[in-house]
Amino acid sequence: MLEFVNDDVALLLPFVVIGFLAQAMDGALGMAFGVIVNSILVGFMGMPPARASTQVHIVKIFTTAASGLSHYYEGNVDFRLYFSLLIPGILAGIVGAFLLSYVHGEIIAPIVLVYLLLVGIWLLIRGIFTSPDIRKPKHVALIGSIGGFLDAIGGGGWGPVVTSSLMVQGGEPRKVVGTVNSVEFFLTVVISATFIAHLGIGDLLGPTLGLLIGGIIAAPFGAIIAKNLKPKIMFILVGVVLSLTSLVALYQLVLSSPA
Repeated sequence: MLEFVNDDVALLLPFVVIGFLAQAMDGALGMAFGVIVNSILVGFMGMPPARASTQVHIVKIFTTAASGLSHYYEGNVDFRLYFSLLIPGILAGIVGAFLLSYVHGEIIAPIVLVYLLLVGIWLLIRGIFTSPDIRKPKHVALIGSIGGFLDAIGGGGWGPVVTSSLMVQGGEPRKVVGTVNSVEFFLTVVISATFIAHLGIGDLLGPTLGLLIGGIIAAPFGAIIAKNLKPKIMFILVGVVLSLTSLVALYQLVLSSPA
């Protein structure tokens, strides 16, 4: 188990690197920050899952703010899409937070993961074998509501669910990624309010501080990458990341289920 000493810079650097790489991918592709950071903290560094989840939630409040501003600066935000996602996502997130005591995320997790895996494979196929046509996504409010609800119930899912669902309908990749990242800040604040209310300044030190520094530094790079990647390449990359993360999560779910 890794014990962190606040004034030891050498122990801070790995978390800075993790935060940087995870946010660079998340900012460029609209997903994967929570999955990457949680997997490394729990699987490789031996951090208890509850502590890792808490730190990821705190960090995401700041990284999503930096990412949203970076995407806005790079012209990656579609404001019509933004407001269509914002209110439904937040309201569904609030409902999900209230229902968390009654609906267990484990019940719906397998269904969501299978859906994401299939969407990831479809995006990958489209990216490799076709030239994706750009068109206006439909049912945006419904997608935002589902994404917000699942994010609250399952502790994550906004980026993978919303980004992939909009892209599979033909949404312009950089606009989808930039807009979904921008909306995520408000959603994260609403869903994470309970965490913040019960945490002191000490929880912003150590690993959390390192993840925060790395994530904020990476935010502009993710927005620049999203702006300059061709739609075909983004479809392929999102398909690969979504498929792999869904497979890993399904595998972990099978391992953790009672025999």
